[in-house]
Amino acid sequence: MAEVLTPFELMEKLIGFPTVSRDPNTDLIDWVEGYLASHGIESHRHWRDEAKTHCALFAHVGPWEEGGVVLSGHTDVVPIDGQPWTTDAFTVTERDGKYYGRGTCDMKGFDALALWALVEAKRRGVTRPLQIALSYDEEVGCTGAPAMIEAMQGVLPKAELAIIGEPSMLKVVNGHKGGVGVATHIVGFEVHSSIMHTGVSAVMEAAKLVDWANQMNAEVMAKKPTELAAMFDPPWTNSHVGTITGGTANNITAKDCQFIMGFRVVPGENKQDWVDRYTARAREVEAGMQAIHPEARIDLTGFFDVPALKPEKEGAAEVFTRRVTGDNASHVVSYGTEAGQFQDAGYSAVVCGPGSIEQAHQPDEFITIAEFEKGHRFMERLLDELGA
Repeated sequence: MAEVLTPFELMEKLIGFPTVSRDPNTDLIDWVEGYLASHGIESHRHWRDEAKTHCALFAHVGPWEEGGVVLSGHTDVVPIDGQPWTTDAFTVTERDGKYYGRGTCDMKGFDALALWALVEAKRRGVTRPLQIALSYDEEVGCTGAPAMIEAMQGVLPKAELAIIGEPSMLKVVNGHKGGVGVATHIVGFEVHSSIMHTGVSAVMEAAKLVDWANQMNAEVMAKKPTELAAMFDPPWTNSHVGTITGGTANNITAKDCQFIMGFRVVPGENKQDWVDRYTARAREVEAGMQAIHPEARIDLTGFFDVPALKPEKEGAAEVFTRRVTGDNASHVVSYGTEAGQFQDAGYSAVVCGPGSIEQAHQPDEFITIAEFEKGHRFMERLLDELGA
């Protein structure tokens, strides 16, 4: 008889795979596929590319018909580089009423609960289908989910609704901001810094674009938000550069500088408008660079584009998840998820998962034991709703 793991044991297994986005996730997927197969559940993979280092996995239990529920999570986690962890990040450590480990909150805790629910649905029998979808590359801009969702079509019966288990303290989130990022590569012209006026410093030109982001943030913060934007915290679109690299030496004008300009866009505003404004400013800076040296340039490339989750009036996902949680309030968040991508593909979608977003990406990331157990009860009630 196949071994049935508890939600905690499943989380321990998943955390043990160090699936930082830059590294392969195939060991985790291999294990999940084998565990589901041991319970008679067939899984399907979608590979990111021919290198076969990253893949998504999806599976279905219950009647082979449309109209079911998808539990959606991602398998990748953010790096721990430079973070002052006091525990082994890839081993679940219980202390002071909390489970510590990279991904306990974001979001292998939910993935473990979803796997438990899928196996239980198979064991108990359900009258309405349940599916699981585990993606890759969520943490680098939700770039893996669209291909996974497309791959699901025609392989599994299409579900009616998707519950994306990002940490929301199990509140039903029916709206979030969209996001878009522009990879920016500034190519300067190297000269000795003593004659920098004859060269073009990619780093110093990049500073003009970073400062443009500061100016945009100050501008939108000063405006009165629209009624829709006022639902969010903060109630405006923000512009942000998280990392920047460039330069050769302190006494040479930098030949290269690279960063990603990201925007978290409130519903009601067009993401492309922000990209266009940024592009226009970049071309102004580029013109000044080329006036010094014609070969200097700024290359802009779309890096990620995450659609907003739009509230659905009496949407199937919201109605269903409210019955499971008992949460009748409306909630919106400023972070992005794969929910908007499911919604754009024709699924009704909400965000609802255990844990607090405040713990995501932090050193000593944790989920409280009480919250994890609350997530277990959520899955029990979900199975009840599916007729298990």
